[in-house]
Amino acid sequence: MNKKIIAFNWKMKPQSLLQAQTLAHLTQTCADKNNNTEIIIFPPFIYLQNLKIKNWKLKIGAQNIFWANQGHYTGEISPKMLKNLGVEYVIIGHSERRRHLNETDEMINKKVLATLKTELKVILCVGEPLEIRKKGKKAVENFIKNQLEKDLKGIENLKSQIKNLMIAYEPIWAIGAGHSDTPKDAIEIINFIKNILKAKTYNLKLKILYGGSIDGKNIKNFVKYNEISGFLVGHASLNPKEIKTIIKSI
Repeated sequence: MNKKIIAFNWKMKPQSLLQAQTLAHLTQTCADKNNNTEIIIFPPFIYLQNLKIKNWKLKIGAQNIFWANQGHYTGEISPKMLKNLGVEYVIIGHSERRRHLNETDEMINKKVLATLKTELKVILCVGEPLEIRKKGKKAVENFIKNQLEKDLKGIENLKSQIKNLMIAYEPIWAIGAGHSDTPKDAIEIINFIKNILKAKTYNLKLKILYGGSIDGKNIKNFVKYNEISGFLVGHASLNPKEIKTIIKSI
């Protein structure tokens, strides 16, 4: 049985290195008690160096990346920098970056290709906002298909690196709303995503995560479905009680 993946996205928290270390050690302690999961933490950039500790079961990921390895790009972090630091995973195309920072599909595509070429693992986020959701299933499928086609343009040319790609389906309307999608609806979209990816990825069975306000209460509704390879967790990844419950649930 394949291990489930839990990706804890800390976003712009916590506010000190001490708090970050405490949170990481707690997550590591929980990880030690569970052999059925691959657990990744995604701290802010400034904590990555301090949290990359040898012999931890925890994997370390970055919340963002730039598409060039060098150049005059003030404030950006290159794929090669992260690779040299020992980072393994990168979140690309999160809905908050698309919304607040106006990241386009073209920008995201360049990030995906550059990251895979550096042999880092990509978690590409796709998902629909509420206004699309209200239009019905077909509108949702068209929206996500459009995202995937633009975000993954040219990926078929990276045959040996495609195995390092996974997708996180995050219905934007559910994030921060205090409720998730239903497992039935989530699995329908996940299967739709898998069918789109087949032609682009040489029929590799890529992992698809679910990321719509997952917490300690609702994870039990999703974890039993094999179609879901794991979870991208936001707010709950900063709460010790939630972390313990989520990891224990798998």
